[in-house]
Amino acid sequence: MISIRIVVVEDEAATARNLVHFLTQTDQNIKVVTVLGTVAGAVEWFEANQDAYELIFMDIRLADGLSFDIFKQTRISRPVIFVTAYNDYAIAAFKNNGIDYILKPFDPAEIERALGKYKNWMAAPEKKIKPVFDDLLAQLGSLTKSFKKSFLVHYRGKLFPLETAKIAWFYTAAEVVYARTVDEKQYIVEFTMEQLEQQLDPDSFCRVNRQFIINRLAVTEAEQYFNGRLLVKVTPQADEHIIISKARTAEFKNWMNR
Repeated sequence: MISIRIVVVEDEAATARNLVHFLTQTDQNIKVVTVLGTVAGAVEWFEANQDAYELIFMDIRLADGLSFDIFKQTRISRPVIFVTAYNDYAIAAFKNNGIDYILKPFDPAEIERALGKYKNWMAAPEKKIKPVFDDLLAQLGSLTKSFKKSFLVHYRGKLFPLETAKIAWFYTAAEVVYARTVDEKQYIVEFTMEQLEQQLDPDSFCRVNRQFIINRLAVTEAEQYFNGRLLVKVTPQADEHIIISKARTAEFKNWMNR
């Protein structure tokens, strides 16, 4: 069988190594041609190596921008399997456009499924790439949206903007959502936790359980807890334990390792 030459576009060294390992373990005919970590580096490489690969595994967020910027600066004539930590709203666009995706943290079975989809695409009598990319870029415009920089909060009968960067964590109790700041002040926020998830930058904030959304900069350490769970410690200290379930432990570690 002819080998599949793959380019990996991923700025996190550990993630790239894991992906390369999974790919080569999944199919012995796979050859990873190169690993690229930036938009600028990828544009330069693809410009000079249009015929050196058959398939791309590409992360959405790179060190110097979104990987979609690559398509705006150079011609990509091969199929792409996106690597993403985004959830439902982005996945819908991938499905609608027939381009596959895998979620972080990686599942070898998902990588194998994505490769199977690529092979089916190769077997199709008519292959279209560029129109698909155009539609995808249009639908994923929301990924480039700016996240909330501040929240309007009440304090002593007045309203003022609270900078998002100054919030250490959000938590909910008795159906009320609070924001605790790095200087240990607390304010009521008039959004649900679900709404906050959509408004906060996922690189900076992570919903670790039903009660807490925490700022990466507020995390001081995490330790093993009962039954495979994690106990996360933050500053300022929370009034109750912040526990991450066993099912979400890998996702949290991956977020912290970005």
